[in-house]
Amino acid sequence: MQKAILLFFLIFMIVQSNSSFGQEANSEDNYEDNYEYKEGDPSGIGKWYMGREIAHVMGFQGMRWLERPEREKEENTTTLLSNMDIQPNDIIADIGAGSGYHVFKMVKLAYEGQIYAVDIQDEMLEAIQNKKESLGTLNLKTVKGGEQSVNLKVNSVDKILMVDVYHEFNFPLEMLASMHKALRKNGKLYLIEYRGEDDNVPIKLLHKMTEKQAVKEMNAAGFSLESNTDNLPWQHCMVFIKK
Repeated sequence: MQKAILLFFLIFMIVQSNSSFGQEANSEDNYEDNYEYKEGDPSGIGKWYMGREIAHVMGFQGMRWLERPEREKEENTTTLLSNMDIQPNDIIADIGAGSGYHVFKMVKLAYEGQIYAVDIQDEMLEAIQNKKESLGTLNLKTVKGGEQSVNLKVNSVDKILMVDVYHEFNFPLEMLASMHKALRKNGKLYLIEYRGEDDNVPIKLLHKMTEKQAVKEMNAAGFSLESNTDNLPWQHCMVFIKK
């Protein structure tokens, strides 16, 4: 009798395992077929999405560059935040928050809301957490992001900010799908990227994006371009909304 029960249990587990595997393989969130692998620029990872090679991630070793004193002059971050029209009760996620350069400016503007600092590198999150504790900032929460998810709750944020980071995502379509779920119905996504159309912008080509390329990729993930405010020295300030 015990042998019969054991045999039934083993058969049941095998069937369940095969069933789960089939669901995983056929999941609508499996986007791997959208990527191409081939050699390219030394600054890239050899993985391509919609004709664009994905760039290497800037590591936490570049934290000092993110906090450089001349950044305000080069990027006019004050104007960028003004473009976002941040309200006191806004809930905002900074995806790829890095050292928290924009985060600690936004917490002062959304003082009755919440700022989520999302990053994949523990060292970046630790730097933000340390500064948060030293300043006593209450409306800020760090979130460990993944390669395919921002790890935020569904319909949880009013605005999403991505500054010079989207072009480094290893899984851009999956990440945008995750953001689409996290963004509320009338929410907005602010995509800030160095202008790929402008040869005078002193940034490596793979770390730039054209408006045309950005719109193509965002459309594929269910976003449409609302505006592209041309008031930053080197960057696009593209605003996308859910279709």
